[in-house]
Amino acid sequence: MISIELARALRTAGLRWHPRSGDSFVIETSEAGGDVFTVAEMTVEVHDFPSGQLIGFNGTTEWALDSVDVSDTLWLPREDQLRELLRDGFQSLTVDRDGGEALFVVAAVIRGVRRGYEALTAADAYGEAVLDLIVQSLVTEDD
Repeated sequence: MISIELARALRTAGLRWHPRSGDSFVIETSEAGGDVFTVAEMTVEVHDFPSGQLIGFNGTTEWALDSVDVSDTLWLPREDQLRELLRDGFQSLTVDRDGGEALFVVAAVIRGVRRGYEALTAADAYGEAVLDLIVQSLVTEDD
């Protein structure tokens, strides 16, 4: 799973979430305990209202919450979702075991330049690549 810090950086950079079944998220309010939730058809559903989206908790007895506004949540995208965001720029995922702890390396072409992104998990390596894709897409030719 992607780290909370990287998920926040992606959101700050402009990555937007449109909740669907199978998505993981945390609630970012002072009352939340940092638990990871998954959108699921029967227990955690997304409700669309004219005022915005709410995530409803149906039949949950262990937590006294009926719903939460999507703006109070933080999406934790999966590896496949991050790879999909890289589109044709994604080239490979490899594992570098040189010298102890394994590092996952995502190779991607962003704005015509092949780049490598290393992290301790594959999800974070993909996340770093997507973060750079967003940042690079905001850079103008004059920068």
